[in-house]
Amino acid sequence: MAGPQYAELWCLSNFSFLRGASRPEELVERAQALGYAALALTDECSMAGIVRAHVAAKEHGLKLLVGAQFEVQGESPFTLVVLARNLQGYGNLCEFITTLRRASEKGTYRLSFEQLERTAFEDCLVLIAARRDSSDAQLAALCHWAGRAFAGRCWLLALRERLLGDEMWLHRLRRAGADAQLPLAAAGDVHMHVRSRKPLQDVMTATRVGRPLTECGHALQANAERHLRTRLRLAQLYAPDLLAQTLRIADLCAFSLDELRYQYPDEVVPAGETPTSYLRRITYEGAGRRWPQGVPAKVQLQIEHELALIAELRYDHYFLTVYDIVRFARSQHILCQGRGSAANSVVCYCLGVTEVDPARMSVLFERFISRERNEPPDIDIDFEHERREEVMQYLYRKYGRERAALTATVISYRPRSAIRDVGKALGFDLETVDRLAKSHQWWDGREVRGEGFAEVGLDPDDLQVQQLIALTEQILGFPRHLSQHVGGFVLTRGPLHRMVPIENASMPDRTVIEWDNSADQRGSLSVRGLEPNPGQAGACSSTHQGRRVIHGGGRRLRRTDRRGG
Repeated sequence: MAGPQYAELWCLSNFSFLRGASRPEELVERAQALGYAALALTDECSMAGIVRAHVAAKEHGLKLLVGAQFEVQGESPFTLVVLARNLQGYGNLCEFITTLRRASEKGTYRLSFEQLERTAFEDCLVLIAARRDSSDAQLAALCHWAGRAFAGRCWLLALRERLLGDEMWLHRLRRAGADAQLPLAAAGDVHMHVRSRKPLQDVMTATRVGRPLTECGHALQANAERHLRTRLRLAQLYAPDLLAQTLRIADLCAFSLDELRYQYPDEVVPAGETPTSYLRRITYEGAGRRWPQGVPAKVQLQIEHELALIAELRYDHYFLTVYDIVRFARSQHILCQGRGSAANSVVCYCLGVTEVDPARMSVLFERFISRERNEPPDIDIDFEHERREEVMQYLYRKYGRERAALTATVISYRPRSAIRDVGKALGFDLETVDRLAKSHQWWDGREVRGEGFAEVGLDPDDLQVQQLIALTEQILGFPRHLSQHVGGFVLTRGPLHRMVPIENASMPDRTVIEWDNSADQRGSLSVRGLEPNPGQAGACSSTHQGRRVIHGGGRRLRRTDRRGG
C-alpha cells in the first residue's frame, strides 16, 4: 500500500490478557500486508506471546522487535515501553519482568517510579508514553528525568487517536521534548489488528473490569483507532519526522529469538567425567545388575548402537537427567515407572528408567530415537501421585529457583467460558447465560451449538443474540490466563530468567515460566529444554519447538500399584 515507511513500536496482543483483541500471528500478518518495516510486540509485563509472533514473523518475512510495556505508578502515571536492542538487552528485560512478577501475586505486578529510578535497562531502548491529563510541569519533569536516565536511547511516543485535542497534545509533547532534548516518535498503542475487532475489545474490557458494557463508561476506548492503520492514514496523521523516528528505532534493534541458546545443567555429570563417558559407565553398571550372569552379545550390540546414536545427537544430558530424577525418587521410596516408546531402549532399561526387558521382546529403538526424524526422544515417567510434589521440590533445590521452573499452560476460551463472559458483558440475564453455557459440553470442542440458544429460550434471529454468537465465536481459543503445567519443568545451566520471564504460580513454592506447554498431558513430571537441539538456534515454546526431557504420563501411580516400583 502507498505511504511512507513505518514501524509500529507500541502493540499488545491477546497475551495481554483481556486487553489485546488480536492474536500475535494476526498482528504480524496484518503488519506485513500493510507494508510495515517492522512490528514491536510489547505485551504488558510479559513475553508470553513473543514465540508465536517470532514464528509468524519468520514466515511472513517481517522484522519483529521484542519488548514489553509497563504501567508506572506514581503522582503522574505513565506507560513505559522497553525494546531489546540485542541478546543482552533481552536478558535484562526478561530479568526485570521476572523481578516484578516474583514480587507480586500470580498474574499481577506493580512498578513504582522509585523502582524505575533504580533500573538502567542496559542494551534496551526506552519509550515514554505520557498521560494526556498530565500537567505541563509533570510532563516537563518526566521528560527531563527520562532524558537524564536514558540519555541517547529514549523517545517520547506521540499517539494520535483522532480525538478532540490531538493537535494541542502533540504541541505539548513537542515543546516538552524539545526542552528536554527528547525526540518524538509516532506510535499506535495497538490493541487489535483491524478495526472490526473493536466490539470484541470492548467485551474483553467489560470482562476485565467486571461490569456489563453499558456500565463501563470511560473504561472503553473512545473509538476504534487503536488498530494497525494503513500507511496512507498514518501519513495523514503524523508529520514525516515522527514517522522517520520509528524507522530509526527499528534499525537500532537487532535482536531475534533465534539467538537464544539452550544449555543443559552440568550437575548430572560428575567431576572428571564427560556426559558420554558417564552415561556409558552407568549403563554398563546397570546392565551388570540386569544380567548378573553376563550381558548377552545381542544386548551388548544394542547398547553400543544406542550409546553411539545418543552421543551423535547429543542427548547424553537428557538421559542423565532422567536417570538422576528416577534415582532420587527411588531413594525416597517414591513409586515411579517408565513407559511409552522408551520401552524400546535397552539403555533406559539398564538405567532403571523402564522395567521392560528388551531382550525378551521385539523392539525397535528407532521408534524412540531416529537420526532421520530429527526429533528429540520422549521418555514417559509416572510418579506416585501423592508424592509427586517431593520430586518437583527436589528439582527446585538442586537447580535453584533461578534455573528451574514449571512451564505454563494457557487457559483458553472454550464455548462455556466464552458464552459466560460475552453474555455477561452484553447484559444478558445471568441465569439464562448460565443455562446456555451448561448446554455446551467439553466434547463440543471449539464450536458454538446454535440449537443450544433456542433450548434456553433465545431467538437465534434476534440481533442481540446474533451479536452474542458472533463475539463468542471470535473469542474462542483466545488466552484467558496462564496456569501452571502439571509437571513440565525447564532446567538450564545459566539463569533461566534471562531466557524467559518467571512468575509465581497460584500454588505455594512453585514458579512458572511465561511460555506454555500446549500438550494436554495430565500426570507427573516433565523436564523441558528450550530448543529442538542443544547448541542450535531456536526459540522455544511447546506450541512450536519444545524439547522434551521427561514427560509424566496420564496414570497416577498409587501405593497399591507396585508395577515398576
